[in-house]
Amino acid sequence: MAQRKARTIYTCTQCGYQSPKWLGRCPDCQQWNTLHEEVHTEEKSGTSRKSVSTGAAPMLISAIASADEQRRKIGIAELDRVLGGGIVPGALTLIGGDPGIGKSTLLLQAMGQVARTQRVLYVTAEESALQVKLRAERLGIKAAELYLLAENSLEQIFSQVKKLEPALLVVDSIQTIFTAALESAPGSVSQVRECAGQLMQVAKSSGVPTFIVGHVTKDGSIAGPRVLEHMVDTVLYFEGDASHPYRILRAVKNRFGSTNEIGVFEMADTGLREVSNPSEIFLAERAEDASGSVVFPTLEGSRPILVELQALVVSAPYGTARRTSIGIDHNRVSLLVAILEKKVGLSLASHDIFVNVAGGVKLNEPAADLAIMAALASSHMNKHIPARTVVFGEAGLAGEIRAVSRPELRVQEAARLGFERCLLPAGNRKNLDAPPGLELVGITSVQQALERLFD
Repeated sequence: MAQRKARTIYTCTQCGYQSPKWLGRCPDCQQWNTLHEEVHTEEKSGTSRKSVSTGAAPMLISAIASADEQRRKIGIAELDRVLGGGIVPGALTLIGGDPGIGKSTLLLQAMGQVARTQRVLYVTAEESALQVKLRAERLGIKAAELYLLAENSLEQIFSQVKKLEPALLVVDSIQTIFTAALESAPGSVSQVRECAGQLMQVAKSSGVPTFIVGHVTKDGSIAGPRVLEHMVDTVLYFEGDASHPYRILRAVKNRFGSTNEIGVFEMADTGLREVSNPSEIFLAERAEDASGSVVFPTLEGSRPILVELQALVVSAPYGTARRTSIGIDHNRVSLLVAILEKKVGLSLASHDIFVNVAGGVKLNEPAADLAIMAALASSHMNKHIPARTVVFGEAGLAGEIRAVSRPELRVQEAARLGFERCLLPAGNRKNLDAPPGLELVGITSVQQALERLFD
């Protein structure tokens, strides 16, 4: 009889590196405090785990049917947009986010839509079936084919999947699922990696699209081994702030679509509601005659969204001036302040500077440079920017304004919402036709932009 021998190893949660002893820093990925203890059991008789083979034969790529026509619509337009037009058969999707952000609510609403016509299995490993039922009643979900399974054993889950043969499978969450093949605790690196690997094999072999929920760590990344995000087909992050009702679903990995698309939702008493026109939502409470406020047309994938950028410049009461930004990289703000000092002549070194994106939106594109500098200059000079004006453009260190991508989408969204004037890079203005009612003003430098804004 084979003897089982237990040994302790330390596994890095970021890269999967294994060490026989604990190390403060992973030698592979150079991350600190990422090695965690695990107990592994080995067979002394030399037996090894049986390999799993599907026996598949090589196929010509031209003979493989395209999956575009097989995409299944979820029924929630914002979710379908982020997924690339719908869910692909056999796709394994990981959705993460902060606790209470709405991950389970979104998936329960989505499965409620699908379960009106197809069988869906929702595995809840953290809550009882009664708790999920109460949430479903609050959300007004009445689906005839929605099955709940309160189970955290992977083998029992696969047994029920084989019996029910669902069209969609949800596992909430991957950190609470365990397999009897390993003796480590649920949520450990080996358990998460093994359970995700087996879920992937079942999804690919059966063609059942599978959603798994992942917890996040204090730094915002999905808990568990980094290899988990490499294994799945799609990684979605649910972003939002507890102080704002709006949530943004963002794809950071998608093998079947663009990673630039976002979905916007509003958290209400009856669950998450789609926001089909986020521009009007983000500009609804804007003060039109206030200094330090400007409208910027950002681009999220193929969707243009108008957001309000706010800046506040005040004299620093202490020796060192503060630079605070919310929703924008603070290093980028410091760079733009330096451009205003050197190329425009604004004295900002002795002032506290605060920059905010209203509505909890996060901007990471350089096209916001000109809008940020316009808001800073407006607050510093205490002059308001005309309310029906939008501004966008990338700034160079020499004070020049560079062209940005997809200007036609930005100006069309501004014209649709009734804006009358748009300051944009001269490089974009040359080949762009002005929409009816919108004046396009080409800008070559920051100095010229401020002169046109405050003339």
